[in-house]
Amino acid sequence: MNFLIRSLIRLGILKNDLDYYLLRALMVIICLFFGYQKWFDYEAQALIPYISHGPLIFWLYPVFGIRGATYFLGASEWLFGALLFAGFWNKKLGILGALGMCFSMISTVTIIPFIPDGWAASAWGVPAMTERVAFLMKDTVLFGVSFYLLRQDVLRASLANATSSDSTATLRQDPSPTEAMQGG
Repeated sequence: MNFLIRSLIRLGILKNDLDYYLLRALMVIICLFFGYQKWFDYEAQALIPYISHGPLIFWLYPVFGIRGATYFLGASEWLFGALLFAGFWNKKLGILGALGMCFSMISTVTIIPFIPDGWAASAWGVPAMTERVAFLMKDTVLFGVSFYLLRQDVLRASLANATSSDSTATLRQDPSPTEAMQGG
């Protein structure tokens, strides 16, 4: 086991922020592909039982219709993915992308108790999840990743603001060259 640990360390698994950048990149990819999928009719039809039973997103159908609802979701996922991508350079934009993904994942996870045929009786009498619930369970992990990115970006943005404020305060305390020459 020690050999394995040393090998992983030599491979660079402990490099600064590798997990943060890897998770950010993967979330951008997920937003890109899941958003892309929403533009097709087969996906719009497949999402009907999910959206219509979602306590936070059921309103999409009366407002936008079936295709419009999936267009809205796809555009939202692309927007959040673009903001997450921009978060590589601008933490404030990353915060908006991560926050959007957190809300998106909460919206889909809350469908789990309401999805028809989401649970089936098992041999032991304990409900077993069906493929519908299994499909939604991935969103619990995506919520966790989104929350991690949100937390990291808030920390990094607040540290950048604190550092910026400290340097501005230091500059204000130091006399300008003109003031120093005038003795003031």
